[in-house]
Amino acid sequence: MTDTLAFGTADTPLGRLLVGATETGVACLTFRDTPGGRARAAKAAGLPVVDDPARLDTPLNAVAGYFKGDTGPFGLPIDWRLVPPVHREVLSTLYETVPYGRTVTYGELGDRSGTGVHAQVIGQVMGANPIPLIVPCHRVVAANGLGGYSGGSGVEVKRWLLTLEGALPATLDWSPDQGPDQPR
Repeated sequence: MTDTLAFGTADTPLGRLLVGATETGVACLTFRDTPGGRARAAKAAGLPVVDDPARLDTPLNAVAGYFKGDTGPFGLPIDWRLVPPVHREVLSTLYETVPYGRTVTYGELGDRSGTGVHAQVIGQVMGANPIPLIVPCHRVVAANGLGGYSGGSGVEVKRWLLTLEGALPATLDWSPDQGPDQPR
C-alpha cells in the first residue's frame, strides 16, 4: 500500500492550525489552513492526499489539549521523512528532551543533539521545522533573549506560547483565550 497524507484542522487561540499525518505519524503543522499550504505540504511530502479524519483524531485532540493546559508531552508518532538527517537529529532531540514549560538555548540544543551544529545553524533548523508546536521549536531561545520565530506571525507567537507554558511571566493584557494577533 502506498503511503498517503491526510489533513485536519484545530481551532486555537492562534487561529486554525493545519495538521498533516501519514500512516507513520504527524508530518507537518502550519499556523494557517490555506489551500496553498495544503498543496505545498502535499508536494513536499510527495504523497497523495486522502480524506482520513480518523487518522487525525489523536493529533488534533493533542493540539486541542495543549491549548487547554495539558502539560504532558504530545507523545505522538512523528513521520520525519520531510526532514534531512542532521535536522532530524536536532529536532528529535528537541522533541524528546525539552518538556512543556522548559526552554533550551540554541547552543545547548546543538550540544545536546550531538551533531556539533553551531547555534546559528540550530536557529536555521528551527526555522525549517515542518512540525512546529508539536516539535516545540518555540522552546529554543537565544542565550540573551527570545531569539526569532518563524511560526504564525513571528516572535509574538513564540512569546505567547512560552507564556502559556509558564516559561515566561504573563503581562497584564495576556490571555490564554486570545492569541497575540487578536484584539483585546
